[in-house]
Amino acid sequence: MKKALYTLFVLAALQAIAQDNPATKPAEPGHADNNKFSQMYDLLATPNMFRTASGAPGPAYYQQQADYKMDIELDDKNTKLYGTETITYHNNSPEALEYLWVQLDQNQHAADSPSKLIDSQKMNPAYNASGFTREYMEQEFDGGFKLEYVKDAAGKPMKYTVNQTMMRIDLPTPLKHGEQLSFSIKWWYNINNYQIVGGRSGYEHFAKDGNNLYVIAQFYPRMAVYNDVEGWQNMQFWGAGEFALPFGNFDVNITVPADHILDGTGELQNRKEVLTADQFKRYELATKTYDKPVVIVTQAEAEASSKGFSDKKKTWKFKATNVRDFGFSSSRKFIYDAMAVKLSEKSVMALSLYPPEANPFWGETSTKVVAHTLKTYSKYTFDYPYPKAISVSAADQGMEYPMICWNFGRPDEAGFMSDQVKFGMIGVVIHEVGHNFFPMIVNSDERQWTWMDEGLNTFLQYLTEQEYMPNYPSRRGPAAKIVPYMAGEQKFLEPIMTNSESIHQFGSNAYAKPATGLNMLRETIMGHDLFDHAFKTYATRWKFKHPTPEDFFRTMEDASAVDLDWFWRGWFYTTDYVDMGIMEVKQYYVTETKPKDTEDPKIKRGRFDQEQGPFVYMIANDADAKKNNAKPLDTKEVKLLNEYIQEKFSPEEKAKLKQPKYFYEVTFNKPGGMLMPIIVQLTFEDNTTETTTFPVQIWRKNNQTAIRVFATDKPVKKITLDPKLLTADVDVTNNTWPSEAVPNKFDQLEGKTKK
Repeated sequence: MKKALYTLFVLAALQAIAQDNPATKPAEPGHADNNKFSQMYDLLATPNMFRTASGAPGPAYYQQQADYKMDIELDDKNTKLYGTETITYHNNSPEALEYLWVQLDQNQHAADSPSKLIDSQKMNPAYNASGFTREYMEQEFDGGFKLEYVKDAAGKPMKYTVNQTMMRIDLPTPLKHGEQLSFSIKWWYNINNYQIVGGRSGYEHFAKDGNNLYVIAQFYPRMAVYNDVEGWQNMQFWGAGEFALPFGNFDVNITVPADHILDGTGELQNRKEVLTADQFKRYELATKTYDKPVVIVTQAEAEASSKGFSDKKKTWKFKATNVRDFGFSSSRKFIYDAMAVKLSEKSVMALSLYPPEANPFWGETSTKVVAHTLKTYSKYTFDYPYPKAISVSAADQGMEYPMICWNFGRPDEAGFMSDQVKFGMIGVVIHEVGHNFFPMIVNSDERQWTWMDEGLNTFLQYLTEQEYMPNYPSRRGPAAKIVPYMAGEQKFLEPIMTNSESIHQFGSNAYAKPATGLNMLRETIMGHDLFDHAFKTYATRWKFKHPTPEDFFRTMEDASAVDLDWFWRGWFYTTDYVDMGIMEVKQYYVTETKPKDTEDPKIKRGRFDQEQGPFVYMIANDADAKKNNAKPLDTKEVKLLNEYIQEKFSPEEKAKLKQPKYFYEVTFNKPGGMLMPIIVQLTFEDNTTETTTFPVQIWRKNNQTAIRVFATDKPVKKITLDPKLLTADVDVTNNTWPSEAVPNKFDQLEGKTKK
């Protein structure tokens, strides 16, 4: 009987405890892990011997090599390009290859190219005459490769199949690990006027003097990448996703009209033969001049050449080592200048090619910007390893290749350049020269992940612009500038981790958002020292190699000891946006009188039950505060605190004690899905301020709300969340206490004030 009564007593006690403690109540139905701090094992590829968990290349990492010997001829009168090449392909993979894939990107301009058919089309309400005839009356421009042969090393035809912009070459016997294979291709194509037909290369025509300015790339059949991640990267070239290419060595001879000036990827082997004696001397002077450009081909010489059309030819000979591609530019209109750039261990050359129409601004600016870019990017990554970097003035262009790039931005016919055009030109030169680092050297797959080169490069472009000139009006980088995109309609947003061809807002998604994310990591989350070391580690680890997104994510954490899975998950893999707010602020006062009607469970039970009273109590600024005649804390007037301080602390220790008088409990909420540190600025009644940054981990146990108590010696008149707009918060109307009319960030960016 006693045993039964005892059992009933225990059960009743347990039931009472369960009713009093929510943690012991019957569990609700289970749920999956939806905490935004969850690690990314579900999203990242499994580490292996090729690519390690640290983000570094593994002991079994390999990459293929493709070497090229080419003879190219530019037919200026008929705007055609002719070429023969011998490719030597080295199979360093552990697999034997039954066939090779070659890229024929110029086939995007073939008359029957399906790339013209993949986008929706609407009838325009009006056309000008040229637009109408081009759209509905003219024959399609045919700029695709015309292949004359594909032969093996013995001169025998090889079996090949062309599939749009890809060509498969079938091998009679598999190419084994460690073996190499040489084969030759002969081709030609019609060069596109890129201002009419479009394209990343082609020619610009000057109607006034009948000359052309050529920017030539994707002009030769190029080997596709074969690697441990995808095997062959043989996705078609539809136009948005750019290129994936193996490294190799190039030996290229380019024949052009004798009155042309030309430069391209690699080191020119016969400068004395193609330049005049005076021009050669000027170039030699430029190699020793570090403070300003030396003009090698003058404007007068360029204008003189532009008046005649030579029937003679010159061949320019180039060699390039360990590059992934080759590009060149040629015109009789070119002015040519250069200067030397001192890096930490060597000097390299900065050069510019531009027509008279680009002067005087190009002559004053371009090469200096190239030099500044090489220095700044080298500081944040590694010393620029190539011998030169060239900026070419090409209207309506912004495109990059190893050691050479084409850039827009010229004065109008009256010689005027607005600030918008000037800063646009400087920005594009920085950006395209910067691409030498990403992806020409840190060789990511642009066909799959545009952000890996454009986003990282745009981030470094922002740093370079700000170092070029204080308060440079950068278009991308600062957190506030991404707000209009992040706050946009979700059906037009995709995660950054979206293939290049499927992005609605290409510039914002692939350029601006990743660049902004890296800038926030550097400025707000990691700090300059940790971020810069980790970023440099990534660049150095993957220099002249093929990194993946996982390699970048893992290296940034590996080299900094900062857990960033929450950031990659939210910023790169979702379209979550940042929206944090101040939900509630309570002011508290200290009293020794226990409020009679308190229901605070902390006082009724818990740790207070194990402590010996008496206590001082915190009462909110409400009816209880008025009843207790609440006022700012004076420890001498609170007996309990005064006695404790007098007993426990020496005079020296008492002098070091803080003197808080005011207490504020602030509840922050997060209407947006993206996590971010909480940056809080307190403004006191004397207009002084104090800013505290709470790490993002404050959200780790509750992704929706966070509460902090601020104890101050002065009364607070205003609390502001993210006062410097560092977190890309899409709505700042909930960022202040007391609530006030605050302009949202769209209005702030446009200089408007919201009533």
